Amino acid sequence: MKALFKSLVPLMVAAVAGAAPNVVLIVSDDQGYADISCYPHPDEVQTPNLDRIAREGARMTSGYASCPVCAPTRAGLLTGRYQQRFGFYTASDSRAGLPRSETTLAEILGDHGYATGALGKWHLGYAPPYHPLERGFDTFYGFLGHGGHDYFDLAISDDVRSIYRDRSPIDDTGYLTRNITKETIAFIEENRDRPLFAYVPYNAVHNPLQAPQDYVRRYSSPDPQRNTYLAMLAIMDEGVGAILDTLDRLNLSDNTLVIFLSDNGGARGTTANNGGLRNFKHSVYEGGLRVPFLVRWPERIPAGTVSDEPVISIDVFSTVLAAAGIEPPSGLQLDSRDILPALTGQLDRPLHEALYWNWIGKDSDTGWAIRKGRWKLLADKGGIELYDLRADLGETRNLAPNQPMIVQTLLAEYKSWQNQLRPRIRRR
Repeated sequence: MKALFKSLVPLMVAAVAGAAPNVVLIVSDDQGYADISCYPHPDEVQTPNLDRIAREGARMTSGYASCPVCAPTRAGLLTGRYQQRFGFYTASDSRAGLPRSETTLAEILGDHGYATGALGKWHLGYAPPYHPLERGFDTFYGFLGHGGHDYFDLAISDDVRSIYRDRSPIDDTGYLTRNITKETIAFIEENRDRPLFAYVPYNAVHNPLQAPQDYVRRYSSPDPQRNTYLAMLAIMDEGVGAILDTLDRLNLSDNTLVIFLSDNGGARGTTANNGGLRNFKHSVYEGGLRVPFLVRWPERIPAGTVSDEPVISIDVFSTVLAAAGIEPPSGLQLDSRDILPALTGQLDRPLHEALYWNWIGKDSDTGWAIRKGRWKLLADKGGIELYDLRADLGETRNLAPNQPMIVQTLLAEYKSWQNQLRPRIRRR
């Protein structure tokens, strides 16, 4: 019956031409907050195609990932829920897989007539029940996990590291970032006559640091690793440009919602640059959580919009459903919020009362944070710290000793949220 429903819905959607927007969700991996040239950046960073999304749409300056490591962010992104609600805290929890109890964005869109493709890094389970084709996607190209993948060696190896086309491992060739772009373009072209959802989780610029030498030689940093990182970034940016050009060529751009964000802050070991933010990936300071976050939808979002409203990766879920005019299934406990009102001047109150993070475990007293308005309370690896992000974005002055009432209030709110969480789905 579900298959019949999915086959009929595209016909009904087609009867209301242009009603359902396409969605292209692009996720970079471990990209530094300053490694994108539409944000404050060092001179050597130039990302003209990512800048195009911001120029023709919106740039969020207080955009966050829901975790300072990659797999949990992806779990929250596709479910619209804080991933800790179902026990998904850290990267190794991906070995257990995104719980089957959770409803994915792809499943909902597929049930409403969308063609759905996952093209890149999955990292949400590699056993058969957790395969992308079992979680709402019609098409899959990429690898199942974990973390990084060799960019040149794309031969069949094992269940986790092989490159897959749908359910079958393949001996592939080429450079993985370019392959993901090529597969995304093919998916868009194949499904141009129906609403489509292209989920494009690049593994760039995650280690290993590998890029074609003709690109590496374009850069002259004294750090050879930085030159390779910049080459990887440039190839991903070119891929984003090719995707945007494809939408133009097929006359799909105006009614396509394009979202771009990184899955967490830049990684120290890859020479990522987080600008003036404190720390890196694996940290609940801003350098581990605050990410580039861009949205373009020419039919709805004014070009050149800049918003400082705090938003988080889980908000993609409700934003996409609202854009598509789809009500979420009843019974879903969503933490996601539609960010479109914040980008169209229609927001009359904060999108979130507070934002929360916990990436160590339900009962941990470190690796957590709460942001409410200008205030951020956290425990990274030591005691509790309080920062005024409006005055001190670099988190250099711990105000906890001077603001005991604010500490007490935020700590109580964090504890209330923490009590709603589940233990880790995977034992240590």
